[in-house]
Amino acid sequence: MTDELVFYTNPMSRGRIVRWMLEEIGQPYRTEVLDFGTTMKAPEYLKVNPMGKVPAIRHGDALITEQVAIYLYLADLVPEAGLAPAIGDPLRGPYLRWMVYYGSCVEPAIVDKAMKRDPAPLAMCPYGDYDTMLKTLTDQLAAGPYVLGERFSAVDVLWGTALTWITNFDLIPKSPVIVDYLARVNARPSVAKIKALDAELAATLVA
Repeated sequence: MTDELVFYTNPMSRGRIVRWMLEEIGQPYRTEVLDFGTTMKAPEYLKVNPMGKVPAIRHGDALITEQVAIYLYLADLVPEAGLAPAIGDPLRGPYLRWMVYYGSCVEPAIVDKAMKRDPAPLAMCPYGDYDTMLKTLTDQLAAGPYVLGERFSAVDVLWGTALTWITNFDLIPKSPVIVDYLARVNARPSVAKIKALDAELAATLVA
């Protein structure tokens, strides 16, 4: 890979998940740290993401925003890392399904619940109903040890971080199946590394 890989982030953002992916694929990258109220809203960065949000990556002429799109891109960029089933692999469909399920179903459901909002009418609600949404996820995790069964993938980078955040804020119950799953994925050496990197970055921003 000859094109430079640039990672736009803030250590107190969802950029941590992308950093985890970057460490898992084992490719060098340059980090651009942005401040929420200044550089993230500056004209230069708004050319990268008009929403003024991180994470984002630039790889040569390719510019990718939206966290799931970034994970998909990085996993396919370095296939030898084994984080994405190839097209034609029977796991490719489930891989894409569970990559999309968080943003399309789980996050809308937990936001509604956290805000104490009634969900949309069933026919219009993206997640159907909360209990079915959660059971669908926990049934998949219970089949484990990873989302795709025996194979660790980019899906686990997404779900490992997302579920850690969600349970830390008590937005879903800390059921045994979720706690056990998080213990497995968070035991990876790359997790300790990215936490240390982000803690170091956060300290420099405070200073």
